[in-house]
Amino acid sequence: MVHISVTVDGAQTQHDVEPRLLLVHYLRERVGKVGTPVGCDTSNCGACTVLLDGKSVKSCSVLAVQADGSEITTIEGLANGEWHPVQSAFKECHALQCGYCTPGMIMASVDLLNSNPSPSEEEIRAGLEGNLCRCTGYQNIVKAVQTAAAQGGAR
Repeated sequence: MVHISVTVDGAQTQHDVEPRLLLVHYLRERVGKVGTPVGCDTSNCGACTVLLDGKSVKSCSVLAVQADGSEITTIEGLANGEWHPVQSAFKECHALQCGYCTPGMIMASVDLLNSNPSPSEEEIRAGLEGNLCRCTGYQNIVKAVQTAAAQGGAR
């Protein structure tokens, strides 16, 4: 067992974990952040995307021990008393259907807008290419990111 200390959605947490425990499983099973879904477990789909020290990562490709000392933001921690502008834009633009990919799409979109507050459609598509959606066809997702950008979605 390895002792880790991380800040998840603003709250400090410490646990002893197996060295092979994936961050997605740590977040869901030990910290109770079930808004981060387990998708493919192969880092292909992006459903499990979270922000690790402000950068989007697929939490199924990171070991919990690698996050020791880091700050993690999940979809649950993104809103701070009210919806994040990206969350609002996804709702407004109907950028979801089944919703399975939505947490990862939103987290990847936040990272994209933090690094590029005014991306073109091509930059949005390139920025989200590691996150897969089987339902929407992506057009409304792109529209939501554009809407969030126009409303100052980076924060």
